[in-house]
Amino acid sequence: MNSQFLAELASELEQRKSANAADSYVASLYKRGTDTILQKVGEEAIETIIAVKSGVKQDIISETADLWFHTLVMLAEQGLGPADVLAELERRVGTSGHDEKASRQSN
Repeated sequence: MNSQFLAELASELEQRKSANAADSYVASLYKRGTDTILQKVGEEAIETIIAVKSGVKQDIISETADLWFHTLVMLAEQGLGPADVLAELERRVGTSGHDEKASRQSN
């Protein structure tokens, strides 16, 4: 996956905001609101953990894809996108994880 694919997927998720909820799973998530989207992210996170514990690589890939997808829906619902997250990751390059976490706690 590259940033171009993520941008295309983010664009599609934006378009689904105006789609009919009866015709689009993503539109139905948007219609049901933030709590439903967050519940899906949580469910997918748990399923990803279970897949990793099982050690079945295809299950790990599949569940991680579901988690990433629902996270992208969450970002879009909040007016954000993958570019925002990628920019933050780029900002952190070369910074110790301990230092980065400490800087967030002081804010």
